[in-house]
Amino acid sequence: MITLNHYLVLAAVLFTIGVGGVMFRRNLIVILMSLELMLNSVNLTFIALARYMESIEGQVIVLFVMVVAAAEVAVGLAIAVMVFRQKGSINVDDVSLMRW
Repeated sequence: MITLNHYLVLAAVLFTIGVGGVMFRRNLIVILMSLELMLNSVNLTFIALARYMESIEGQVIVLFVMVVAAAEVAVGLAIAVMVFRQKGSINVDDVSLMRW
């Protein structure tokens, strides 16, 4: 039988993998994918807790998080394409466009 603890442990593992990807990778696309993994782990937590508490609020929050994640992907990929066109690389160490 799968319990709430199984879902929470899975979400914690996914979030940890996402944090590792953001901290240790230098490719912008991989960093964006790691952010998506972190957002999906939070969504899994909201859904599991909403199911456990027999409430709908967690599912509503997940809907908003998915909308924000879609916007983040669109903006992030647009920035990645523009950076690649200007610099020829999407390695975050090679790009210093955001510095003064």
